[in-house]
Amino acid sequence: MALGAQPGQVRGMILRESAWLAIAGIVVGVGAALGLTRLVKSMLYGIQPYDPLTMVGGVLILLAVALAASWIPARRAASVQPMQALRHE
Repeated sequence: MALGAQPGQVRGMILRESAWLAIAGIVVGVGAALGLTRLVKSMLYGIQPYDPLTMVGGVLILLAVALAASWIPARRAASVQPMQALRHE
């Protein structure tokens, strides 16, 4: 913000970065889950190992939680006054 960024731009940058990290983690997690379905197939009750509705629901919940968790730091970073940040350093 000391270089001219608007608060909305700072929030957007932080949320975008956290979304990319969450998406990367979700891709790795879904890949691992699909790869390990044979191991947990006997533990699943009432759903199939490759149930697309369950996978999509889990992905959406994880993405929503990751973005909600990054909203507070993004809001806090956008509310910092540039002179306060420069004086603190």
